[in-house]
Parts: sequence; C-alpha cells; structure tokens
Amino acid sequence: VPATRVELTVSCRQLLDRDTFSKSDPLCVLYTQRPGSHQWREFGRTEVIDNSLNPDFLHKFILDYCFEERQNLRFDLYDVDSKTPDLSKHDFLGQAFCTLGEIVGSAGSRLEKPLIGIPGKKCGTIILLAEELGNCRDVATLQFCANKLDKKDFFGKSDPFMVFYRSNEDGTFTICHKTEVVRNTLNPVWAAFAIPVRALCNGDHDRAIKVEVYDWDRDGSHDFIGEFTTSYRELAQGQNHLNVYQVVNPRKKMKKKKYLNSGTVTLLSFAVEAEHTFLDYIRGGTQLNFTVAIDFTASNGNPSQPTSLHYLSPFQLNAYSLALRAVGDIIQDYDSDKMFPALGFGAKVPPDGHVSHEFPLNGDASNPACRGIAGVLEAYQRSLRRVQLYGPTNFAPVVNHVARSAATVLDGSQYFVLLIITDGVISDMAQTKEAIVNAAKLPMSIIIVGVGQAEFDAMVELDGDDIRISSRGKVAERDIVQFVPFRDYMSGGPGAGLSMAGLAREVLAEIPDQLLSYMKARGIKPPPIPPMSPETSP
Repeated sequence: VPATRVELTVSCRQLLDRDTFSKSDPLCVLYTQRPGSHQWREFGRTEVIDNSLNPDFLHKFILDYCFEERQNLRFDLYDVDSKTPDLSKHDFLGQAFCTLGEIVGSAGSRLEKPLIGIPGKKCGTIILLAEELGNCRDVATLQFCANKLDKKDFFGKSDPFMVFYRSNEDGTFTICHKTEVVRNTLNPVWAAFAIPVRALCNGDHDRAIKVEVYDWDRDGSHDFIGEFTTSYRELAQGQNHLNVYQVVNPRKKMKKKKYLNSGTVTLLSFAVEAEHTFLDYIRGGTQLNFTVAIDFTASNGNPSQPTSLHYLSPFQLNAYSLALRAVGDIIQDYDSDKMFPALGFGAKVPPDGHVSHEFPLNGDASNPACRGIAGVLEAYQRSLRRVQLYGPTNFAPVVNHVARSAATVLDGSQYFVLLIITDGVISDMAQTKEAIVNAAKLPMSIIIVGVGQAEFDAMVELDGDDIRISSRGKVAERDIVQFVPFRDYMSGGPGAGLSMAGLAREVLAEIPDQLLSYMKARGIKPPPIPPMSPETSP
C-alpha cells in the first residue's frame, strides 16, 4: 500500500536550442520501472511549451510514493517539431535519471540535476519538485475579468491571459493554472475554470497565490503586464470589494512616480465543492451490472478442432474462458446479486437455425442471467454444443441490448459494464458506432477483449482514446470503450496467473473514470453512506 502520493513539478533551464528560426518547443517524458524490472515504461508526458529554453511545465506527474521501494525515474526531453506522438520524430534534448526518494529527500524536496545524453554538449539542467498531496478533495471554480489593462501591441489592443502560481514552503513559486487568451481587448472576461484546491494552495488557505498577467505573442515572447498576490482565504470570500486587485508592474513602479497600476483584475465568482471519487459512489451503494457477450462467428474456427479459439480442452481453459474469468472475478465484487446476463452473437440457433446476434447462453430469452462467473462459463460451454458458428460479426445488437437496460436507471444507482469477447473481425462498424454514440449518454461502459491473431484496427478505432468516436456528425459525449488484445497477456506456464492480473488491470483501468464522467455530466452526487443498523454494527 503506497504510504502517500506525491505530485512532481518539472522545470528546465538553459535547454539546447535545436530550432533554426525560433527556440526549442520542449516536452518532458517520464519513464518508471516496475519493482524488480529493468524495463522502462512510459508513465506520462507534460504538455509542449512553445519557444522556450526555460520551460516550467504545467502538467504534473502524480506518483505513489513507497518508502520501502527503490522507485527509479527517467526524464527525457524532446524538442517537438510536429503533431506526431512518435518520439523518434522529434529532437532529443537530453535526459536525467534519479529515484523518487532522491527528490523527496532533497532539501525542500527540490532536486536539480544536469541533463545528459548528448556527448560533448551542455544540455542544461532539470529541476524536480515533489509535494506530498494532501487528501483535500475540494475543487474550486473561479472566474475573473480585468479592466483597463496596459496596451502592449503596436497595432490593436493586448491579448491578455493570466498565470497562477502557488507558493512553496521555501518561498519559491510553482505554476498551477493558465487561463485562455482573450484576443484584442484591455477589458477581458475569462471563462470560469475549475481547479483542485490542493493545486492552488496545497491545503494551506493562507499560502500566497501569485497571479501574473501577460499579453500573448505568437512567438512565445509574451509581454508582462503586471502581477498581484492573493490567497485562497481571500478568494473564498467571493465577489466583493476586497477581491479587486491592482495589477502592478514593479519595474514601471520604480521608474514612474505617478504610476498607479497597469489595470485591475476582479474576481467575478467563486464556488467550491468536493470532488467525488469512484469509491464514494461504490460506498454510497452504486451497483455495477456486468453483462457478457461472446463472439460465436465461424472465423473463430471449428470448436471441435484444437486450433479453434473456442476449443474446449479437458486440460486448460480457452482464451474466451480465460478472459471472462480474469475480468469477471474482479468485477463480481461490485455486483451484489452476482447474476450476470450472458449473450452470444453470430451463430445459428435452435430450433430453426436462424442467425441471432443476441441469444441467451442459458437458453432463456426472458432471463439471460447466469449465477456467478461459474454459471456464465457453464452456459458458454453448453451453448457451444448447441449452436452452429456462423456470421456476420455484429456488435450493435448486444450494445443496444445493454443500453436498453441502462436507459431505465439513469439516477446513478446502477452502472452497466458490457464485456464483449471477440476475434475482432467486425461487420457492422457504422451501426456499432451509432450504438456507442447513443450509449455514451447512458450509465454504461464497454470493454472489448480481442482474442486470436487478427488485426484489431477496427477495435482500436472504437476505443476512441486517440480520436473520440462519432456517428453521423454526432460525437460521443464520453469515451466509454476500452479495448485490450488478449495476446499481449498470453504467457502460458507458471506466469499465467500474473498475466491475467495484468489483463484485468488494463481492462478495468478506465471504468472508475468513466463512471465518474457519467455522474459528473448528470450532476449526480454520491448518496451519503448508509448508517450501520444496530444489529450489524460491531
């Protein structure tokens, strides 16, 4: 159990300049190692900062800090030249190695290291700051406007934006928010923004918050208009005469006797609410309803042949059974009745041999639910002996089947998870996309596990991590699909249990955030935890 979580802030100074006509556009990539492994895995990336050799990255890395483990970290810097996520297409600017303990253990938990990795060149330095995250879960929503800011552009007015910094224990400042740029005005009204309270002040309501106001310039050399300081306690008083700030440029103030300010910034509104977690909803009684859909199309191969993905060997489970067990064993803990509807698609079913894309594995159309994961496995094996594998591979009917159930409980008391296990050759892409776009409005998520050796390009497209899925010009309002290829976790032999845990982790990783995105979009708060009844309390 990680003792605590820390937030890492990354800055660099005097990076190499790899661009001919402007400065480098740096990006920092963090790699970590699993305990006992020497393999580096990408943990995350910061944003790209245009035209800067001294970037202060806004994106934070949040890591579990385990005192008793050596947690190796590697930071790679790149000059980004195009939109591609492929790092080999960008210029390498240097790297640094350290451990999380090294950063946490430095004075003020601030570590400076030279960047290395390009022979014969000084690559500059990296500055790493670790701050333990308080468990404050409040989120503040703030909105500001400004009046009579200094005009900085030769033609036209200024293009103002603001940068917020929280102060650290040692008196330095860490960037925590940038507003958008409002073009060509000296009286901007910025959009309201939400920010975790801990990001603004790390739970210390009197800690100084510094705000700088700039005029945006395309080449990255933004003009400083002025600054002011405030604190969370002051901001929390909301709109009043105290929350009107004079924007002061200290250099102008030194030079000009009569200088008053470079404009004013006014707080228009302030609100704070607790950010709810997945566990808040689970504790409050939200149930996960788990439905399984299994691909019975002929492309899986004849079930009586050992080469078939559906082959039932007396000695080991096939890929369909393994995937079902790996995911089901975890998800069943969140489903109180342990009854799981199980469907098949793409087979000819008795008595008349018609092709069905949503037939009950237990043979009972009025109630396709099976008892426990064991019940689903049993019904699956029985079905294999009853139906004839056929085609085509249509996903839309099972997606719509679960969507109909989800549409009847929109109050947050239930959340539906559909697990589709398939060999991946989909026939009704357009209809499936439409079904997913419609389902994204409902309390449901879809997990697709691809078995076999096919190309899963269509599944990756449905996953929507890179490009949000759309149908007939309508974009899905949430990303609700997670796709995982089973073969990435297929290591037979003694390590098989470990790889199944990996599969389950990967498959279920997005469910908590997907559930939260539904609750948030619908404004559903977790119910208070029910009080213990006298007979159950200890």
